[in-house]
Amino acid sequence: MSSAPEHTPVHAEGLPAPVGPYSPGMAFERLVFVSGQGAVDPVTGRLAGLDVAAQTEQVLRNVETILKAAGTDLSRVLRCGVFLVDMRDFEKMNAVYARVFGGHRPARTTVAVSALPVADMKVEIDVVAYRP
Repeated sequence: MSSAPEHTPVHAEGLPAPVGPYSPGMAFERLVFVSGQGAVDPVTGRLAGLDVAAQTEQVLRNVETILKAAGTDLSRVLRCGVFLVDMRDFEKMNAVYARVFGGHRPARTTVAVSALPVADMKVEIDVVAYRP
């Protein structure tokens, strides 16, 4: 019998299908790694909107869905990676991000990227969280 730590994929109902060969999340012991989430609304299968604020809302809803499926939530996020197609959208993304996270302030990196996998997608966010 192996005593090596196990990792398990995290899948959640009500999420858009990944655009590649990866799991929406991966749990390892008490840590949960959430793959970069875009702003696709799982109900419509389309982008939640064309502005970065609406897209950031949807991205964080998708992240939260995965975290809940893994047994945790946004209050236990340790780190976020934010990928913006246009840094001029930083303030609008940041306002939604700050409102959603409230007083919780995970470590974060925000970078500009030349493109994201879905046309007109402006923001993608990945996170690392822990399970209580």
